[in-house]
Amino acid sequence: MTAYFNEMFEGDDVRPPYARLQDWTKGMPDGLRHMKQAEAEALFRRIGITFAVYGEGGDPDRLIPFDMFPRVFTAGEWQRLDRGIKQRARALNAFLVDIYGRGEIVRAGRIPGHLVYRNAAFEKAVVGVVPPKGVYSHIVGIDLVRTGPDDFFVLEDNCRTPSGVSYMLENREIMMRMFPDLFRENRIEPVDSYPALLRRTLASVAPMKCRGEPTIVLLTPGHFNSAYYEHSFLADMMGVELVEGQDLFVEGEYVWMRTTEGPKRVDVIYRRIDDAFIDPLCFRPDSMLGVPGLMDVYRSGGVNICSCPGAGVADDKAVYTYVPEMVRFYLGEEPILKNVPTWQCARPDELSYVLEHLDELVVKEVHGSGGYGMLVGPKASKGQIEAFRGRIISNPGNYIAQPTLALSTTPTFVEEGVAPRHVDLRPYCLVGDRVELVPGGLTRVALTEGSLVVNSSQGGGVKDTWVLAE
Repeated sequence: MTAYFNEMFEGDDVRPPYARLQDWTKGMPDGLRHMKQAEAEALFRRIGITFAVYGEGGDPDRLIPFDMFPRVFTAGEWQRLDRGIKQRARALNAFLVDIYGRGEIVRAGRIPGHLVYRNAAFEKAVVGVVPPKGVYSHIVGIDLVRTGPDDFFVLEDNCRTPSGVSYMLENREIMMRMFPDLFRENRIEPVDSYPALLRRTLASVAPMKCRGEPTIVLLTPGHFNSAYYEHSFLADMMGVELVEGQDLFVEGEYVWMRTTEGPKRVDVIYRRIDDAFIDPLCFRPDSMLGVPGLMDVYRSGGVNICSCPGAGVADDKAVYTYVPEMVRFYLGEEPILKNVPTWQCARPDELSYVLEHLDELVVKEVHGSGGYGMLVGPKASKGQIEAFRGRIISNPGNYIAQPTLALSTTPTFVEEGVAPRHVDLRPYCLVGDRVELVPGGLTRVALTEGSLVVNSSQGGGVKDTWVLAE
């Protein structure tokens, strides 16, 4: 039986970060717990926090399950994570500037050119473009897992449009409403500065042609998108306009927003739509979501798009294996955070190993997300393994494999009381003229006993993440 690191208990002893939560848990009768859980669900529903899960039939909007038992980090634990996350975000941005410029890391033989220049996420339309402040990825969501007291691993990087930050903020808001005494008794670092920091970050990368206070908008695909709640939430919290493609148009050297008072020039677009749909004149001609001519204005410096088109090549799961090398190459430092050991199925010798050990490994599509297109070998049936084997053999370059990590567990409220469940963490690193990180993130929890899949799209839940003040 695999031993998992329990973040609350060391043997029978409670670890110091959770000391004050032990009495809180024991002093909560089942009736009160069920009442509080129902109150939390009512608050989520009233606020409108839903997440669309496609392919289930019926109404695709549902509540993400919220677990009331917070996850806790000490100030010392967070300081190390903070340094490692910022280091990684800087290296990823240096990589993006490089590969759309001189490509020094490829010339030096530190990463294979085909992984970059033949990558589906590499956008030729931005070659030679250096965005304001040299930043391509302005919001970097780095997914972390823990396997021991001092062992943290990066599972994957999200450099395009990482979602979930609204849940980080709302989880905290709801916990503070329901359990104010907990926050009086524990010195917990706040996360509510995130919207202001995000707006400041976006303003700091306004184009050179901007004069005065930049006009920022959030570009959404619309209310059918699974993360639309988050789009509207962040726009509201930042005090910027939420727009769809039809609300914007290009004229001359600039992008304009239609308003009741006439056109208003836009300087920064925080886009939450994929590259392919940004501009039908440059990418998919059938897109109705984007703004015709937007890329011409972006390339000429009339507007900035955050995160920039083409940033996705940095979060490709095959490119991920080279991020520690990026840290050494661009920053001259040793990586603070470790990668998970990874086999690339595009390499014949590594493919052979993966095919021989499918029942032990986690296999992922290099462009996959949301827990889709993956195999968790130890939890899969023989039929599922054999079906996946065929998919890998037919297109090995589309897959990477990793060992099944012993993800840490945190206490979670379940029907019978409190039980350990596996978790991961997504902090949100903001990159503009500064690199900033709020002390916390989105903890996702696998609510099914024994499951290692925490994705909301696969039935996972969320919980508040505490960082204790020193």
